[in-house]
Amino acid sequence: MSKLAATFRLMRAGWIMTREGVISALPAEGLSGLPAFGHRVAGLLARRRAMTAQRSERMSRAINKLGPSYVKLGQFLATRPDVVGNEVADDLALLQDQLDFFPMEASVKAIEGSLGRSVEDLYVSFNEPMAAASIAQVHPAFVRNNGELKKVAVKVVRPGVRQRFNNDLESFFLVAKWQERYVPATRRLRPIEVTRTLAQTTRIEMDMRLEAAALSEIGENTKDDPGFRVPTVDWERTGRDVLTLEWIDGVKMSDIEGLRAAGHNLIKLAETLIQSFLRHTLRDGFFHADMHPGNLFVDSEGHIVAVDFGITGRLGKKERRFLAEILYGFITRDYARVAEVHFEAGYVPHHHDVSSFAQAIRAIGEPIHGQPAETISMAKLLTLLFEVTELFDMETRPELVMLQKTMVVVEGVSRTLDPHFNMWKASEPVVGGWIRRNLGPQGILIDARDGANALLHLARQAPELLARADRLSQELDQMAANGLRFDEQTAKAIGKAEARHTRSGRVALWVIAICLVAITYKLVA
Repeated sequence: MSKLAATFRLMRAGWIMTREGVISALPAEGLSGLPAFGHRVAGLLARRRAMTAQRSERMSRAINKLGPSYVKLGQFLATRPDVVGNEVADDLALLQDQLDFFPMEASVKAIEGSLGRSVEDLYVSFNEPMAAASIAQVHPAFVRNNGELKKVAVKVVRPGVRQRFNNDLESFFLVAKWQERYVPATRRLRPIEVTRTLAQTTRIEMDMRLEAAALSEIGENTKDDPGFRVPTVDWERTGRDVLTLEWIDGVKMSDIEGLRAAGHNLIKLAETLIQSFLRHTLRDGFFHADMHPGNLFVDSEGHIVAVDFGITGRLGKKERRFLAEILYGFITRDYARVAEVHFEAGYVPHHHDVSSFAQAIRAIGEPIHGQPAETISMAKLLTLLFEVTELFDMETRPELVMLQKTMVVVEGVSRTLDPHFNMWKASEPVVGGWIRRNLGPQGILIDARDGANALLHLARQAPELLARADRLSQELDQMAANGLRFDEQTAKAIGKAEARHTRSGRVALWVIAICLVAITYKLVA
């Protein structure tokens, strides 16, 4: 029954996107047969007023009609151009996450239920909301700490959003499963894994304690960084459904004229922004993955203040080394090393030829040499690199794609602040310093220390590993003597799975039949 409900929710979503002209606005190059026919039919069924709007406007209108879950889906896919393509990702990045306010009474109920105290006890004053997004809305309020009155921002989770998201998530998983089953070419993108990532990131975003923890961690990481900070968290007034944090008075980085009027140095801000992002990425392995200008402020002291840490990204040591080595390889024109790094990291299957891959890398790197440094985009370089790796069966690395997309946004903001921004010159102190520390003699010592610790840990586990190996040997001997046997419970589970597969196939056929009848009726009428 849940699959049937998910299917009908998908049909509703498809109808809304068709009527708002989203389907007909999607790229149709290369389509033939039934998909091309469906694209033409979608154009006939779209509203006339929708057909005159830009694709980004159509998407925004349709997604906001579909509700918070689809807004969050759109924002997430904006960080995954590998899944939806660069053009669609750019359109999704323009989504205006502005939903209707929910009642003040609902906010009060959520706060008191989450913190177990009355709003009057928690805040000196608690005011009407000033901004509403897909997950939460923000209220200005005042608190008294150590006798001092302070203004704070209070984020409150939207009522019912968790249940709504869980329902829609079934539909998202259903689409991902159909895609993996019926469109083999997209399996490399691992759509089910992408959907799991969406589910995990959104569940984290709907728990205000986890966003507060992200703010706190980045705050500790950056406490000594020049020109960058994050708001402080009021942990006493933070719970599952509410986050209270420092109120930021500043100019949004999207307001270029406002920044000039406030006397800020735009060239210095551009340099600070990119260096801060690279520090978070390479040094800390933990970065803000939604650094669009609306989430960046400049305070009166000229510090960049980042807000809204619902979407963050993490890079392990291997991924950070991979990133640094490929950037350094392009700078030094050592394309063989760039290719080797991909193979060493296990990103490109070993049945491919390293020399052929290095040749493809050279095709990316050579055109940028000889150009003025201020015209070379690091983000574009990574985009081209990921496009080439598709030819060599490199599987999607979600953490690297999220990094690349965030770098596109951050670099774009820096170039808006300074049209002559030299990305490489600004990045060198951070990237060069990290390479010297981690790939030079100091890095070798660190690797040796980490290797010794790993060996010590393995030695401690040796008795348990030997016992496991002995049990496995005995089980293999039994299988060799008696053959592979299923217990009764396993056999029943296989039977149930097969029955579900058959039922889902019949349901899918009925849904397709109903859709075709509806389209035919519409055309005839």
